[in-house]
Amino acid sequence: MFALPMFQTISARLHARSTALLTSLESRLSHIVIGWMLLAALACAARVAASPLPVLDRTAITPYLLLVLAPAASFVLALRWFADGESLPQPERRLALVGRWRSVGPDEAKRHALYGTSGIMVSLLIGMLLNVPVRAAEYLASIPAIAADAPQWLSTLHFAMTVDAVLMSSLYVVAFVAALRRVPLFPRLLLFIWLTDITAQLLIANAVVATDVPGDVASALHALLEGNIKKTMISVGLWLPYLLLSKRVNVTYRHRVPA
Repeated sequence: MFALPMFQTISARLHARSTALLTSLESRLSHIVIGWMLLAALACAARVAASPLPVLDRTAITPYLLLVLAPAASFVLALRWFADGESLPQPERRLALVGRWRSVGPDEAKRHALYGTSGIMVSLLIGMLLNVPVRAAEYLASIPAIAADAPQWLSTLHFAMTVDAVLMSSLYVVAFVAALRRVPLFPRLLLFIWLTDITAQLLIANAVVATDVPGDVASALHALLEGNIKKTMISVGLWLPYLLLSKRVNVTYRHRVPA
């Protein structure tokens, strides 16, 4: 008898908290960019300062500049690209065919009670955003600064891991903004990023294995890449069903309601 009112009360409180958190995120986008650049720059400076290299040249410093600036630039550009994200047209063909749905117009979708990015969507938004510092921290912890005359295997490893950290951080930032701005293609974009992430780990493994990598480095690299793939697969397992079946996701990004 009391279970339903209690559930409704808890649900209302959680929704109110998610709405407040979403409002806080939307009002602090510039602070997020500035905060990222400051913290990332300090972390990179500390990593460079701890480098065993006697002289640091452009080869050693450029990856850290990219690590700091690329996600910030992607964030700013995505905010411009998706300024009117919810007004962008729906795709002509649906890839999400699970469930029974009825298409509605943009105005009707926006009037729906579930339209928007609150609720569980806030957790997905924060998760995508947290991918950036997590990826950067892993990179800084595992990849040292190197000189231009570094061994071939180390140069290959350094280049591959730098591209992975910079590219994936930038892509997850773009996905975050696309979700926040209710871009219709967001679910497809996130699926593409997941597939890119997994593919990148496999390509890095193949590229480095083709060089003469020391055994202990190869073991550590294998553990890191395997961990990245597992984390991505866990994200896919948790969030793909939600992206396919959630009423909120379907109303907000696909403009359709249960039939």
